[in-house]
Amino acid sequence: VQLVESGGGLVRAGGSLRLSCEVSGIIFSINTMDWYRQAPGKQRELVAGITGRLKTNYADSVQGRFTISRDNAKNTVYLQMNSLNPEDTGVYFCHPRALVDSWGQGTQVTVSS
Repeated sequence: VQLVESGGGLVRAGGSLRLSCEVSGIIFSINTMDWYRQAPGKQRELVAGITGRLKTNYADSVQGRFTISRDNAKNTVYLQMNSLNPEDTGVYFCHPRALVDSWGQGTQVTVSS
């Protein structure tokens, strides 16, 4: 399985970013995909998930600000992040829920105050 995250960067508080994750090596369309993040000194936490049938779930801390979506034709999952705040800073990873040990390199998101 290959997971290639992109789209991170440095943004000011209140700004937006759109993360992408291109997936290969699995039947993407049937796999639930999650976005996780890991802040410095903290454990990795689930941010959002989307099933093959497009059912979504979000962490309370991002509900209403982040939107997860997927394009099965492109084997890609996205995370639109709006109204970013410094607490959103961290490395963001996409992860196929059914494959415990499959992780990409992540993409760094830094939100300045």
